[in-house]
Amino acid sequence: MIKFFKLVCVITFLLGCLLPLNCSSDDANDENPSENPSEILVTAISIFGANISNGGSNQLSVGVVPNNATNAAVTWSVSDTSIATISETGLLTAVSNGTVTVIASATDGSGVSGEKEFAIAGVADNVEGVVVQTSAEILTAIANASQGDTIYVIGGEYMFTSTIQITGSGTNGNLISILPYPTNTIRPKFNFSSMSENSSNRGIELSGSYWYIKGIDVFAAGDNGMHITGDHNLIEFCTFSENADTGLQIDNGAVNNTILNCDSFFNADSTLENADGFACKLNAGSGNKFFGCRAWQNLDDGWDGYLRETDNVTTYYENCWAFKNGYLMNGTVGAGDGNGFKTGGSDDKTLKHNASYKNCISAGNLFDGFDHNSNRGDIEIYNCSAFSNGRNISFSSTNIINSLIIKNTLSFDGNTNDSFSATTADITNNGWQNGLVTSAADFVSIDIDLLASPRNEDGSLPSIDFLKLISSSDLIDAGVNVGLPFNGSAPDIGAFEFE
Repeated sequence: MIKFFKLVCVITFLLGCLLPLNCSSDDANDENPSENPSEILVTAISIFGANISNGGSNQLSVGVVPNNATNAAVTWSVSDTSIATISETGLLTAVSNGTVTVIASATDGSGVSGEKEFAIAGVADNVEGVVVQTSAEILTAIANASQGDTIYVIGGEYMFTSTIQITGSGTNGNLISILPYPTNTIRPKFNFSSMSENSSNRGIELSGSYWYIKGIDVFAAGDNGMHITGDHNLIEFCTFSENADTGLQIDNGAVNNTILNCDSFFNADSTLENADGFACKLNAGSGNKFFGCRAWQNLDDGWDGYLRETDNVTTYYENCWAFKNGYLMNGTVGAGDGNGFKTGGSDDKTLKHNASYKNCISAGNLFDGFDHNSNRGDIEIYNCSAFSNGRNISFSSTNIINSLIIKNTLSFDGNTNDSFSATTADITNNGWQNGLVTSAADFVSIDIDLLASPRNEDGSLPSIDFLKLISSSDLIDAGVNVGLPFNGSAPDIGAFEFE
């Protein structure tokens, strides 16, 4: 009996030793993967930081949940290293423009990560020049510029209280350039509205030569928006609006300036009679050119060529549109002349301003579409369109012009009959000759408002239906070769070739 009792005790002792082992085995099946029961794991990660808009870098940071996680460290990565890269510390650096996803991953073995998308902008390819983004920086860069330099203007509005003087000069082949920063999403606007109305309060005074100025909006100067007295300058894709005199004026002997794809509109002075869209006038020199420009609702004329101190100069106009001049911004009639293209004129009625108009449109202007105004020079008008002006074409018999050539041009719905007086005239193959009658039925549209449609992204004129010929029009192939490109067997009549 004693032996049996001893055996039971031994068995009981051994079972007692085994039971803790079984309990330990149950603990090993717990779902917590940590070898340390006291470790607190990350359950969520948030990424904080701003988009990159200037092509540079931004420091990112993270927030982890719970905030007392034992190990809050993360590793950084990006979805596309061609857009941006990120350092071990979370510094996001732009590589190219686009969007990129940033990933922050926990390092504590929890497998938790967070993501956020960032927009990357402001990265310019091979930009070499001075980048400016304040009014003071613009003025300093202009004052210090020398031949071959480029000034890049960040998009936005810049306030100026006095005239911007551009006096230095580049050289042929080494222009000084003022350009919008390549990745701008808004245009630079030079705002002169704090100026009082005064003849000395021009917006930009360009007396230097060999400058290239592109993509700037010039607004509300106290006189001209831009006044050019230098030579060989190129002004492209700029606008001139609500200035207290002509939007852009060339004079003081200036020669060989090119105005390309620019708009001038809503310019008006307080007397309501002086402000034009563009003007190459007074004592302007020769060889100035306007290509692809538009002038509308300027108080006086779209273009003014009135001379005072120079004689026998020549100005060129191609693919230019003048419409609704003589009307104010609110549509009411001003006290100005209201011509589309004023070819010339002078105080003593003797000066000659020669002009060449090719593929130009004058429509809906208060007074004349193409205006004589005592000009004594030589005028050629090729493949132009005049519609619904006070008088479409006006070359009067008083102070008669020397030479007038008009070919492949249309004129209809003017309020007064056209006049074509000249000492020597060559007026053939136009929309009112050779049995042709031009009417609204010849065109896809006669909606003048289409002329103010937004320009193409590159600054070129918009493609519109206004005065585009329909396929059945007898104006197609009814012109004569004047050296301009054309489709079909002969040029069409008007500013647009049928396609």
